[in-house]
Amino acid sequence: MRSTQQLFDLTGKTALITGGSRGLGLQMAFALGEMGAKVAISARKAEELAQACELLAAKGIEAHALVADLSDAEQANALAEQAMAKLGQIDILVNNAGASWGAPAEDYPLEAWDKVMNLNVRAIFLLSQAVGKLSMIPRRSGRIINVASIAGLAGNRPGTMQAVAYNTSKAAVINFTRTLAGEWGQYGITVNALAPGFFPSKMTKGVLASLGEEKLAASAPLKRIGDDEDLKGATVLFASDAGKHITGQVLAVDGGVSAVGG
Repeated sequence: MRSTQQLFDLTGKTALITGGSRGLGLQMAFALGEMGAKVAISARKAEELAQACELLAAKGIEAHALVADLSDAEQANALAEQAMAKLGQIDILVNNAGASWGAPAEDYPLEAWDKVMNLNVRAIFLLSQAVGKLSMIPRRSGRIINVASIAGLAGNRPGTMQAVAYNTSKAAVINFTRTLAGEWGQYGITVNALAPGFFPSKMTKGVLASLGEEKLAASAPLKRIGDDEDLKGATVLFASDAGKHITGQVLAVDGGVSAVGG
């Protein structure tokens, strides 16, 4: 029987993290790399990826930068192939890349709806499909972690966010997670989702400024928003053998907001 430390160890494993150049994606890349995994991070901007790889390398993490715009359907397959070329195999896939757009539902632009849904839902499906075919299904092993949001669990209180596409997309990610877990369990692949609450990031900067970080923190039982450590443990749990019997689950990392209907 392995020790608990051995169950969480990712030495020899490989991981592809989308949207990995900053924010939550970079935090998750650090988490996986610190536990021994080799990582490949993808994003649209080569400069930001290079900076992120330098930060990872400074911690002794082997990291590869892969430029990809996953709003373009054709680039999902290309990213999977590039990651395979760099890593040899993909043991862990973190579908983190995403977008949001704020506007009243009655005036929501179709262009904005398509942008959010294509990146937040279609790209996750396409990349999971590609990685599954290329690496996980043939090897009968894999861990897929989808980044959803507590915005996918409910609507928004009046006077707060107006993000109908974002909330809809994250709800879709949650049920995609459950459905894929049901189909791919036979291949030894686990599929789970993280549902973060508010964390400081480029995406949430505007909301935090308009609603106020103190106000958002006050609505959480723990009286705080997320920080640059709070996704690490959950990420490693879902990625490692410590979570090998967990699949199709959604874990809110939100200071308790969703537990009290916040």
